[in-house]
Amino acid sequence: MASTARRPSRVAKLPPRERILDAAEELFQREGIRRVGVQAIAERAETTKMAIYRHFETKDALVAEWLRIVAADYQAAFDRVEAEYPDRPREQILGLARFIAEGLPAISHRGCPFINSLAELPDRSHPARQVIEKHKARQTRRLVGMCTEAGLSDPEEAAAEITFVLEGAQVSTQNGSIDQAGDRLMRIVEGIVDQRRTPRGSSRATTD
Repeated sequence: MASTARRPSRVAKLPPRERILDAAEELFQREGIRRVGVQAIAERAETTKMAIYRHFETKDALVAEWLRIVAADYQAAFDRVEAEYPDRPREQILGLARFIAEGLPAISHRGCPFINSLAELPDRSHPARQVIEKHKARQTRRLVGMCTEAGLSDPEEAAAEITFVLEGAQVSTQNGSIDQAGDRLMRIVEGIVDQRRTPRGSSRATTD
């Protein structure tokens, strides 16, 4: 759903629902959720407000669907590293860290969509916020599973430490407080993984 220089010709080929989501993503990322109205989305999508409401009952429903797509991209990263490194949980964890590190340049310009959205949606009952919380819970479960398979001591604590690093790198990149955040992220995550390897996890590493 990322925008391109040839957006008008590309968008014209999209089905109406995808065209609306494409326009919503661009505007929400650039201007924020609260500042963007349905009329602006309709104009950007080259459609009408009535057409938007045929696909999405409310603007909140549109925001929630956009964030479901963003969350699916992150969950797909788990699927990719699991497929790329079967039975190699240490490499899966580092692959996830690499996915975040490689995405930091985009965050420096646009910010993390989850962080940005949470800042604008203080009501935890908001459907979009619920999407984010469910995504984060699932992400944590999958990361704990990888840490368990890697033989790390206290997998839940290891996953929490890694999550702090991954999310902290995104915030630090967004506010420009730390340089070389991607390289630092990789070194720290690798250090957490290797320091927490138990004898079982270390023995498994020799077969990776």
